[in-house]
Amino acid sequence: MREQSVPSAARTARSTLEHSTAVIRRTMPLLVDLAGRDFAVELTGSEPPEPVAGGLILPPGRVAILHGLGDALFYRHGQNSWSPCGWRRLSEPPLRIAHAERRLTADDTVWDDPARHHSSAVAALEGADGRVLLLGSLGLGTPRLAADHDTLAGWCEDDGAAWFLAYGPEREVFAHYAEHLAERLGSSDRRAGNVWCTWYAYYEGITEQVLNKDIAELAGLPFDVVQIDDGWQRAVGDWAPNDKFPAGMRALTERIATAGMSAGLWLAPFIVLPTSATAREHPEFLLRDADGEPVVAGHNWGAGYWALDLTHPGVQEHLTRLIHRVVHEWGFTYLKLDFVNAGAVPGVRHSGAPREQAYRDALALIRRVAGPEVYLLGSGALLLPSLGLVDGLRSGPDVAPLWTNYATDDPSDAMAYNAVVNTLHRLWQSPLVQVDPDVVYFRSRLNLLTETQMGVLHDVAAICGFKAVSDPPSWLGPAELDRMAAYLAEQPEIIQKGRYRFAIDGRTVDFTAALNPGQQYPIS
Repeated sequence: MREQSVPSAARTARSTLEHSTAVIRRTMPLLVDLAGRDFAVELTGSEPPEPVAGGLILPPGRVAILHGLGDALFYRHGQNSWSPCGWRRLSEPPLRIAHAERRLTADDTVWDDPARHHSSAVAALEGADGRVLLLGSLGLGTPRLAADHDTLAGWCEDDGAAWFLAYGPEREVFAHYAEHLAERLGSSDRRAGNVWCTWYAYYEGITEQVLNKDIAELAGLPFDVVQIDDGWQRAVGDWAPNDKFPAGMRALTERIATAGMSAGLWLAPFIVLPTSATAREHPEFLLRDADGEPVVAGHNWGAGYWALDLTHPGVQEHLTRLIHRVVHEWGFTYLKLDFVNAGAVPGVRHSGAPREQAYRDALALIRRVAGPEVYLLGSGALLLPSLGLVDGLRSGPDVAPLWTNYATDDPSDAMAYNAVVNTLHRLWQSPLVQVDPDVVYFRSRLNLLTETQMGVLHDVAAICGFKAVSDPPSWLGPAELDRMAAYLAEQPEIIQKGRYRFAIDGRTVDFTAALNPGQQYPIS
């Protein structure tokens, strides 16, 4: 790859003020060759681009690329599991969460832009010939990206890390990016196995009595994990069993083990509800804003919930005790860590650490206490700061037993369609972590999904290799039970043929039709 200076009068040239010397320094754009095409690149970092497999490593700092791709398709990567992810044409409105309260829960409100296409961690542009220009961060620092008809730009909230720049076929450039992320941040090849969870049948209404009945019925079916979801705890933030679980959590894990499965548990370890005992008794645990008020990290359970200051020694001891109890005393070997994006919201932290570093350090603490054999699933999780620490990442919003909801067009709302869209646009992450598309359905009870729509969910989960179900066996008829057992036992060969086209054991599956009808702004 070659590089050379181009005139500073190029339209990508920008001036930067060096406050230490009170003089104006002009950055000198470079002309770089990527896969036979020249791009003008402007860097604020002092190091030259480094040729590597598949592209260039660019130094930390602000990056601006004069892309010359016209009205290209823009790939937007959401900040966390629930944030919208997909392709939009530059001439179309940006893909984002419009509702401010929901955006606080499911995206990064700091860098939201209602007018400009923006992304977190990585962005890409697809030109008319189908080739893709990708710019992605290779580390922490709250990396953000934006694009218009002329420029693709990247910057970080704090010191940041190097960037990877590539151009070529879509799957190829994303694959090279994933390889470089694995080298720098880590990856996991662990698999959860087939998971049965309580959430989409009982929600917070789960009880020990109901669960004991389900465990007995699940024995002998091809499930590897029984995961207890929200509803077992005294309060969000108070992680002890409530009155609906009188025998305690150790009795449940033993019952699950006797049935031949591993035990999983839902936790939201980085947040507390204001009414929790933890919030009342330990106000010093709370992340505060510049005015000293607790930081509201999002809204759920009918209230705003508060973020913990993960850099506070008391919070770190609290997390250590919690994970030790759950894993080493109660016996859970699969942990679903939910709402963890709250660990990276803005605030005044005890240690002064940048927010993504605080998030990563807390996940590292959880991994260290839990041990290497415990499967960690991040939900509401950030990609880059989670790599090398978790085994799986939720790839989209919650599913629901309905395809779409006429009452909302929010791309982060719980519905099957939104979950499918986000997951398909995060499949490139599969070499880094197990991609969790959420549960599939087989039941007809309390379900508005058609057979075709359920089939789409089945195919997406098969492609991810992460199969989870929430249907109690007693809710299924004989034919539904047989279909579920057969599906869980299958290990099909998956071949990706295009962005939305796959072969599943030789059967061609094209998700384009499922994604595009009725969309105001088509996916592609």
